[in-house]
Amino acid sequence: MTEDIAPVRNGWDLGIRDILGMAWRNLVHIVRTPQLLVFSSIQPIMFVLLFRYVFGGAIKTPGGDYVDYLLPGIFVQTALFGGASTAVGLSEDLKQGIVDRFRALPMARSAVLAGRTIADLCRNVIVVLLMVAVGLLVGFRFHGSFVADIGAMGLVLLFGYTFSWVFAAVALAVRDPETAQLAGFLPIFPLVFASSAFVPVQTMPTWLRDFANVQPVSVTIDAVRALVTGAPVGHWLWQSFVWIAAILVVFVSIAISRYRTV
Repeated sequence: MTEDIAPVRNGWDLGIRDILGMAWRNLVHIVRTPQLLVFSSIQPIMFVLLFRYVFGGAIKTPGGDYVDYLLPGIFVQTALFGGASTAVGLSEDLKQGIVDRFRALPMARSAVLAGRTIADLCRNVIVVLLMVAVGLLVGFRFHGSFVADIGAMGLVLLFGYTFSWVFAAVALAVRDPETAQLAGFLPIFPLVFASSAFVPVQTMPTWLRDFANVQPVSVTIDAVRALVTGAPVGHWLWQSFVWIAAILVVFVSIAISRYRTV
């Protein structure tokens, strides 16, 4: 019995070690090119300042200050846009032939993709924490319990990690860094702006409102907003988890399938 279990256990150990090794390799790259982290933080800061001080006075939101409405959407948007680094980094590795070298090594096939997405999750942690600090400086406040607030940030990061797999599938499909970044953003932009991120969906035309109410970005933002404001989370949380599970199942499968054939 012990002899049968040992090889499986060793295989799992080696797979996890390979994934962590690839994640570390990508994290070292981020540390050595800090300008990537800096410039990926500038865009969400600009969104906060723009909507807080330019558009905020003209946008009416139910039940409170606009900044408390805005920041949950910014958190989710930041995590989503951070997934672009997955597409760019992976497509650069493909273009330079580094992935071919990895595939020739005796390592778990899942390590390249999983390591890349885990490294980008760690980068997202830093950027989202920075956005929390910026939000606090412009007047945002947490009104939920400590557990709810931590849960909200965990949901933001999980949602961003989910879309890292979307960007990974895109990168493996197009294999060019510039094209991968543009192709990945094409579905993300309408999902973010046709959502409850910046304005209440009730202000949208009926046909757009029906879409915005059920799409994954809106329900996740509404769940995060309810958690950080202390409001009832309602149906948004379980809908967000359903979307996360569905997206992961589909795009992890697509990414792994594409990785085997590139």
